[in-house]
Amino acid sequence: MIFSTLGRYFFKRYIITAFWFLLGVSAIIFLADFSETSRRLSGLTGYTVYGALAMTAMRVPQILQQVIPTLSLFIGMTVLIALNRRYELVVTRAAGISVWQFVTPFVVGAFLIGLFTIFVINPLGAWGQRESISLETTWRQASNRAKASNFVPWIRQISGNEDTIIGGKSYRDSGTELLDVVVFHFDKDDRVTLRQDAKSAKLEDGYWLLKDVVENRPGEISTRKDTVQLRTNLRREYISESLAQPETIAFFDLSRKIEIGKSFGISTKALETQFHSLLSLPILLVAMTLIAATVSLKFSRFAQSRSMILGGIVSGFVLYVVTVLVKAFGGSGAIPPFVAVWIPVTVATALGATILLHQEDG
Repeated sequence: MIFSTLGRYFFKRYIITAFWFLLGVSAIIFLADFSETSRRLSGLTGYTVYGALAMTAMRVPQILQQVIPTLSLFIGMTVLIALNRRYELVVTRAAGISVWQFVTPFVVGAFLIGLFTIFVINPLGAWGQRESISLETTWRQASNRAKASNFVPWIRQISGNEDTIIGGKSYRDSGTELLDVVVFHFDKDDRVTLRQDAKSAKLEDGYWLLKDVVENRPGEISTRKDTVQLRTNLRREYISESLAQPETIAFFDLSRKIEIGKSFGISTKALETQFHSLLSLPILLVAMTLIAATVSLKFSRFAQSRSMILGGIVSGFVLYVVTVLVKAFGGSGAIPPFVAVWIPVTVATALGATILLHQEDG
């Protein structure tokens, strides 16, 4: 069916509709995010309108990737309802073509959009997320208004007889540079012997380079130093892997990151969940398309049944919420990542196919 004239026509209609949906939603995301970016960052040193536009453009693929599953539901419903209103599906059925044959182009289109998301949108989104975070950090550092990260890096290191804990409000360069740093030194009895507050700490070969440091020892007056070297046996690769955020890693790099993380003994549940989530995305879009077909194929002379359409929308949203919720459990390690990601997708696909079988074949 997909290679026939009718199949190519249906496939073309689906791709064109998907293109306009993606373009329209991207424009809405751009306008909304630019407005929010301007509100948050307009007072920072170095902020420019062109910089804010570039930052927003870099973030659009990452946000778009998150709404594509729900978007595929509306794309499928829109195409099928439009074909029904123009009697094209009626003529197709009258020609003896089964629902499984004329739905195939839409399923293939959804699957290809999933592949496009994995191999194009995801790498762009990961790169854009890293660059936008770096740009915002630069602006805030120039304004001396560092933003606290959602994940505050606290790292304990034991180098020789030195036991220290180092942390910062935020970080950049994959965690190899910490900002607004606090370092605690402990003795053998776990008592604090020295506290160092620094503007930044950069991981070099065998040491942390602290800049603009204020040192406080119990019972002594504070001292200030321009730079201090703090010995460490931590490697740049270890820091990068331990602080890696899944949304800033492209699909092509996830497998390598997971292997490196495991070699350092770091939990990779979040990375594995992200990997399986992206891998299952084409099947999830197919499931959304089948759900759209279950509520859009029934012919109505004037309009589709509102209750049916509402049921399809609710079903799609429920599926999306369940996948996000279970993904969170997988990332935390409560559920194995493979099970957390693939079970909802498999169940949804089987459920959509079963409903279609019941409606069309009895």
